[in-house]
Amino acid sequence: MTERLLHTAATPFEAALRVPVLPAERRARRLHGHSYTARVRAELPMGWNASKAGFPGAETQALRTALQEAVAPLDYADLNAHLPNPTDENLARWLHRRLGAAGVPGVTTVGIRSTADTGADLAPDGHAHLWHLFRFEAAHRLPQVPEGHPCGRMHGHGFEVILHVEQDVSGADMGMAFERIADLFAPVHAELDHACLNDIAGLENPTSELLAHWLWRRLEPLMPALSWITVYETATAGCHFDGRHYRIWKELSFESALRLTQAPAGDRRRRLHGHSYLLRLHLRAELDQLLGWTVDYGDVKRLFRTVYDRLDHHRLDDLPGATGADPAGLARWIRAQAAPDLPWMDRIDLQQTPGCGALLSWGELGPALPA
Repeated sequence: MTERLLHTAATPFEAALRVPVLPAERRARRLHGHSYTARVRAELPMGWNASKAGFPGAETQALRTALQEAVAPLDYADLNAHLPNPTDENLARWLHRRLGAAGVPGVTTVGIRSTADTGADLAPDGHAHLWHLFRFEAAHRLPQVPEGHPCGRMHGHGFEVILHVEQDVSGADMGMAFERIADLFAPVHAELDHACLNDIAGLENPTSELLAHWLWRRLEPLMPALSWITVYETATAGCHFDGRHYRIWKELSFESALRLTQAPAGDRRRRLHGHSYLLRLHLRAELDQLLGWTVDYGDVKRLFRTVYDRLDHHRLDDLPGATGADPAGLARWIRAQAAPDLPWMDRIDLQQTPGCGALLSWGELGPALPA
């Protein structure tokens, strides 16, 4: 499979707006404000951009600087002064144009997150994926796991579900409103919230994968534009389902020190410093028809443990065989070290600061949009 390396960056901004195309009774038609997050993914040439990066390994910081400059006119501004209907999708399109005009190469995805639960991601084909996050509290047990497995005991989770809706309204004011997505999900939420999932027809074995599939069957007839469903079983593990393919992930964090020895003299990154890293391992496998999952989240953590122990509380620029301690170099090192034990892995996300890092993908499905 062809390897793809994307650099990722994110930055916040505060802004006021009104959405005049909404009906009069909608609150978002009134003047209000949000704490936004803008994010971008791009396939950058090594060493881009001489004026901002200056050396291979600094691409992530250069991308974040470019994103901050593109977003600057929106920060503490009236968004209606920049575009007449500043929905999340329209803001993402505006930002995509700004990044292009600034000469940022290889931009693949631009996203706007307006609240903790809503946002839009602009895909490479120009379509937007609106997303809305919902939470519910439920009990479950997995009856098919081996004896002694902790998930075989009755327990519970604060589940999170993200519904992604694909649309292309680049020539219109707006498409589906977040309120419409919430209205369609409300009856399903009422069925799942404060319930035992095993007691619901079709969820006798409520793994993340089968819950995502159950939700797809319930919601896709009501939302033909549904593009995929994300289920967070815990804060660090979950599953995507697009109607055909299951993809799971497991998140870990580690605390490490490093020096970017390729940085020029006087650059702070040449000094010994450190980060609190966020690592997300993505895996693609066929569904086990008996167990109802693709790969056990616990097995992923166990099989990755040897690699993890070489990362956590260590100096990353001392890793044998690593091509660099920057996010891209580390992601490639992690792939090489973990692949023998995790053959299902097809993507690695590594963030050195929130939203900023590298995404390494080599699976046949390519990297999914942000979740």
